[in-house]
Amino acid sequence: MSVDHYENFPVASWLCPPQLRPAVVALYHFARTADDIADEGDANATTRRQLLADYRADLARVYAGQPASERWRERVFAAVARERHRLDPSLLTLLVEAFEQDLEPPRYQDRAHLLDYCRRSANPIGRQLLALYGQTDPTSLAESDAICSALQLINFWQDFSRDGPRGRLYVPQSDLDAHGVSADDILACRDSPAARALIRALCQWARGLMQQGAPLALRLPGRAGWELRLVVQGGLAILAKIEAMHFASLLRRPRLTAWDAPALLWRALRMRA
Repeated sequence: MSVDHYENFPVASWLCPPQLRPAVVALYHFARTADDIADEGDANATTRRQLLADYRADLARVYAGQPASERWRERVFAAVARERHRLDPSLLTLLVEAFEQDLEPPRYQDRAHLLDYCRRSANPIGRQLLALYGQTDPTSLAESDAICSALQLINFWQDFSRDGPRGRLYVPQSDLDAHGVSADDILACRDSPAARALIRALCQWARGLMQQGAPLALRLPGRAGWELRLVVQGGLAILAKIEAMHFASLLRRPRLTAWDAPALLWRALRMRA
């Protein structure tokens, strides 16, 4: 899975233990469908907000032992119902809350404000996967949060050219002020030395978070650890591509291709504490 659509999500690959694949697939389709409701097509914000409210209501019905409405039953909620004993409804609800926030994203005042969004938009995925693997100790949860938040931030710094035309700004105001860059500059994708210095600092922030969480990939046993090593290396590779283009991601979007796979595998093999 590339970072193009539902960021770095391990979609029941051959590395995922077979007994966990149904739950991982159910989690993926739940998250991706909510993402599509919030982002895809040309519906207005009012319609999307109502659809997400209906989606949340279907989730509540499933966990109350009642059938979901027909709209998403076969695509999403039939699988969620089968796996509800392994999927935490509070984590699924946090994801929907994040997609609702995306309909009218606030201007983030500082990094803590943006990380609070990541707490709902990204961290629940890692926490749910850790629960499936039976790893719920505080250290593992904190490292998982660091990895997931880093992936979310990397996606933002990769997607300036997409988010700007949509009026979405995920750069904290404190970082804009520190580099003398305006919100309008980022939304209009106006490249400048100051903007590149800003993006450099944002990438350093994301890299630091990823390095903070990376020990989890070395500690998780078996297939789970190898899957997470590749996820970590994929995120770091995007940061390396942004750096290689001299932090000009306002102008063009870096992406991973099949040609990057051998290097990612090699780096995953050589990861050390």
